[in-house]
Amino acid sequence: MLGKKSALLFLAALGLLLGLLSITTPAFAASKEKVLYSFCSTQLCPDGSNPAASLISDAAGNLYGTAVYGGNSNCPHGCGVVFELTPANGRWKQKVLHHFEDNGRDGYYPEGSLIFDKAGNLYGTTSVGGTYSGGTVFELMLQEDGKWKEKILHSLKYPGDGSAPRAALTLDASGNLYGTASYGGSYDCGLVFKLTRGANGQWSEKVLYDFVDYEGSDGCYPAAVLVFDSSGNLYGATGVGGQTGNGTIFELTPGKHGSWTEKVLYFFGGGSDGGVPGDVVFDKAGSLYGVTGFGGGYPQSCMGGCGTVFKFTPGAKGQWTLTTLFSFDQTDGAFPGGRVIFDAAGNLYSTTQGGGAYGSDCPSDGLLGCGTVFKLTPGGDGKWTEEVLHSFDNNGVDGWEPYSGLIMDAAGNLYGITFMGGAYNYGTVFEITL
Repeated sequence: MLGKKSALLFLAALGLLLGLLSITTPAFAASKEKVLYSFCSTQLCPDGSNPAASLISDAAGNLYGTAVYGGNSNCPHGCGVVFELTPANGRWKQKVLHHFEDNGRDGYYPEGSLIFDKAGNLYGTTSVGGTYSGGTVFELMLQEDGKWKEKILHSLKYPGDGSAPRAALTLDASGNLYGTASYGGSYDCGLVFKLTRGANGQWSEKVLYDFVDYEGSDGCYPAAVLVFDSSGNLYGATGVGGQTGNGTIFELTPGKHGSWTEKVLYFFGGGSDGGVPGDVVFDKAGSLYGVTGFGGGYPQSCMGGCGTVFKFTPGAKGQWTLTTLFSFDQTDGAFPGGRVIFDAAGNLYSTTQGGGAYGSDCPSDGLLGCGTVFKLTPGGDGKWTEEVLHSFDNNGVDGWEPYSGLIMDAAGNLYGITFMGGAYNYGTVFEITL
């Protein structure tokens, strides 16, 4: 069982075998990695440092993201930034769109990804700061002069409406925003909230669900993105909690008069099925896919297993079945935490924070390596084969410790971030060309 302290540390740094466990020898694919940008080129890191969240892109191919620290701000290590990377003549130019501040209004330390609305405005969260120091939900709007203006939509106030939102927001068709707070709520286990824009342009928050148990019938400490199904139900994961304290997958169903009902669909056991789940995503058939940060089929590795990739399939009468698609074994990666993505052929891609081919080249922080980018390919027999597309290396050029998942452009190139490494050891943005 994962202890409460260990689980919280895992989440802050960041996420019984059911079905056939596919154990295959990893292949190392012919792919090329290129560092597009290294953060913190000067001592004060005005361009930001230590990005932790997945990138997003616009229609022109520009990349947008957040860095947890750095920026022109008054936090000890910088309060973090929102940045844009623009390609030009084979090079990428970085521009800071917003410097967060510890000023009693703005939030700081953004740990989650950004999202766009239809008008091109950016939305995100900060894990602390704001009026009540519990974190914020913010919007960035592009002005006519080319600058971006920030607006705080909501400041979280612990305990009632939660604190420490760490995941990206989810936007519905009506423009409402949904998110999670890792702590707070009626039972201090975190909550799910909704923000609705009023006629006067102001936003109001409503708590949809308070998580109840650290170890029992419910999950605790949600730090994953919420996803909608075609019927308007919300799905997500809690990093800990459940019957053994190793996390859950849950569903929230809307009812009459704005009420929502929660149902735990799966309790992770922390063994071969893994523990500490991250973001989940739907495929076209309505199955959910995700990763767990530890556990799996190699309990002798990584002090209890290096993590898994899983598929969660709906069945008759609302029953779901979890199948472990792959278990990591340190050399092919360890401790995945990012969201998986699909290509057109149904292959899966993501990252592991540790493990890989350069286990001795990264500082001894328990990661057992510098991390990997991996690909999982489905076979006709139901088994999945892993390819390591890149093993990160702490060599003064490459980044290492990729916290989050990847995005893919129309040409099939992959883009992501590393929390550490690069030319100045404060993280990178990288591209993988297959």
